[in-house]
Amino acid sequence: MKRTIYNDGHEAFRSVIRDFVAKEVTPRFAEWEAARRTPRELFHKLGALGVMGFDIPEEYGGPGETSFTYQAIIAEETAAAAGVSFAHYSVTTSIVLPYLLKLADEEQKRRWLPGIATGETVLCIAMTEPGTGSDLAGIRTTAKLSEDGTHYVLNGSKTFITGALNSELCLVAARTSPATPEDRRAGLTLLVVPTGSEGFGYGRQLEKIGLHARDTSELHFTDVRVPVENVLGEVGKGFSYLGRNLPRERLSIAVNAVAAATAAIRFTTAYVKDRTVFGKPVAAFQNTKFVLAECETEVAAAQAMSDRGIELDDTRELTPADAARIKLFCTEVAGRVIDKCLQLHGGYGYMLEYPIARLYADTRVNRIYGGTSEVMKTIIAKDMGL
Repeated sequence: MKRTIYNDGHEAFRSVIRDFVAKEVTPRFAEWEAARRTPRELFHKLGALGVMGFDIPEEYGGPGETSFTYQAIIAEETAAAAGVSFAHYSVTTSIVLPYLLKLADEEQKRRWLPGIATGETVLCIAMTEPGTGSDLAGIRTTAKLSEDGTHYVLNGSKTFITGALNSELCLVAARTSPATPEDRRAGLTLLVVPTGSEGFGYGRQLEKIGLHARDTSELHFTDVRVPVENVLGEVGKGFSYLGRNLPRERLSIAVNAVAAATAAIRFTTAYVKDRTVFGKPVAAFQNTKFVLAECETEVAAAQAMSDRGIELDDTRELTPADAARIKLFCTEVAGRVIDKCLQLHGGYGYMLEYPIARLYADTRVNRIYGGTSEVMKTIIAKDMGL
């Protein structure tokens, strides 16, 4: 189906990204997956390319306000066109950076934003804790104000933290005061913590079933001294801040899911045309045609939904409920489509040498992180007045 969210400028940008992927990513991606980590150098190169600091004002070294369409193009050219990724790039640009842009004061912006724009500073976020999952109100990591009021002392642990090994700054959600019986969400504060701080420790690098080029770690904080100047926003309002950026995060996940599903159809179409069974191409069987026709139609619907989400994000009209609808639909579609595409590969679909196998493993987490599908349904039902 014809798309209307891109213009000639977008297509010129797409060409630049496509060339970069072909030169810098595709030839090395298998090595990164085997190493379970992407080289830090990639982010320096992305900074030089000018894509690390979307929406950072020009006075801080960025390009100024930028449509999310450009980040969508990056997702399409990595996942859909080449079957690779920029590792945890989207964590910095789509998830953490918006918090700094919205909440940082002038001094903080001058201190942090120029380095982010050049790729010298990469960001990660630490919310999830062992035993809390999606229940952010259950966060137990503490940050206690020192007696002289100059710093917070951070103690606790986090898990499932993406990209921490390649990051210089970590946005940590911590409890600066106890929750109240009336409001479990009270008392949470956002702290920007340099990963090189004394007491900032790395636990296990977790083994995942997919997304192997992205490091995912446990973190632990032991009396980490965080200057009060590193508090992001107001003390005690962390939970409300976390909720504000979730729509963009969920849109980003949806866009990447659609790109992955698009890639699955492309890889599978090529495979069934080439693979011969019972003396004729797999593509010649009616079942193959019908399955891929269903997949193509579902992905077209998901694409239209995610494109509408991008338009709403650009006009600052993307609501939490709409973002939940978009994430739920697009990630569930991607799961179904990629599963069907793997089935059409037969036994070869289960072999990691075929890109469909990696897509199958990588895409499963889309229905979990950023809020599970069940959480999305809860948000949608609440918006319906249920």
